[in-house]
Amino acid sequence: MMNTMTTETIVAIAVPLEAELVDRIRAVDPSVTVLYEPDLLPPERFPADHSGDPGFKRTPAQEEQYWAMLNRAEVLYGLPNESPAGLARIARENPRLQWVHAMAAGAGGAVKASGLDQETLSKFRVTTSAGVHALPLAEFAALGILNGFKRSAELVQDQAAKVWPELRTPTRLVSGSTLVVTGLGEIGLETARIARALGMKVSGTKRTVEPIEEIEEVSDNEGLAGLLATADAVVNTLPGTPYTEKLFSREVFAAMKPGTVFVNVGRGTVVDEDALLEALNNGQVSYACLDVFAVEPLPQNSPLWDHPKVLVSPHTSALSAAENRLISERFCSNLRTFLDGGTLPHLVDPVHFY
Repeated sequence: MMNTMTTETIVAIAVPLEAELVDRIRAVDPSVTVLYEPDLLPPERFPADHSGDPGFKRTPAQEEQYWAMLNRAEVLYGLPNESPAGLARIARENPRLQWVHAMAAGAGGAVKASGLDQETLSKFRVTTSAGVHALPLAEFAALGILNGFKRSAELVQDQAAKVWPELRTPTRLVSGSTLVVTGLGEIGLETARIARALGMKVSGTKRTVEPIEEIEEVSDNEGLAGLLATADAVVNTLPGTPYTEKLFSREVFAAMKPGTVFVNVGRGTVVDEDALLEALNNGQVSYACLDVFAVEPLPQNSPLWDHPKVLVSPHTSALSAAENRLISERFCSNLRTFLDGGTLPHLVDPVHFY
């Protein structure tokens, strides 16, 4: 994608960001002008709180100032108000807009929810922060695997009841076991790296089937059931798309070995939750560690909340204190590519929205 602005490129900071990280963006090139008005941005409640405090309200004058700032820019750091509606508005109002960098790894959902048509989406690019979250997500996936193999849920229940069992139940060895990772992208490969360090053999799925170093077998989704037949643990990292919706169906859970540990750090829509509950109740799945759900927040009446074999994480496993720094570093690298007329990485596909 060529940057047609040869003398000045204006970048607007649309979401909360520390001033020192804004300075790093300014330092990418002398031709970059960064518009940053922290008083117009909601304060963060926790590290990398890109939406900021929901109680924050701009005055009418501040609201006008915020949108005027964004409409001056060719490049946005973050979606306006971190929302699909904000993206839709800036796409309509700002003919100068060339590129929006989203905070999320799975920003395709927000682009789709903006309702923008193909013609409008063709006028600018949206990049994601995919890969920034790979390590914390992979570490969380390893936690889920270890929890399942080491019976942590049962230990917690026994501790709460002050039970010291007469018959000691052995735990399972992770080393020598088999892991299947659905989605061998950056998160999936980082998960595989950690799993191999624990002594696991790793296979997985990828849209384009090709050999990957140190991965035992690579298949597409059509071959998933075959991989699951020998898996001791499964980690899903797949995004939510029409092609992945309810991929983990009754048939797929039935293809697993009894006692399989299941971890989801991708998107909740990839899993048929009714089928997962059946698999948990019939022993096909011995433990599920879930960071994402079909509906978020997870409804109060969901049986997953109280299931003794389930760990519910409120879609926070990607968060780390370093996230803002890592995303801004990714953005600075992308900005250098943009200024040099290169192809931006991690573009949202405007047709399939991933």
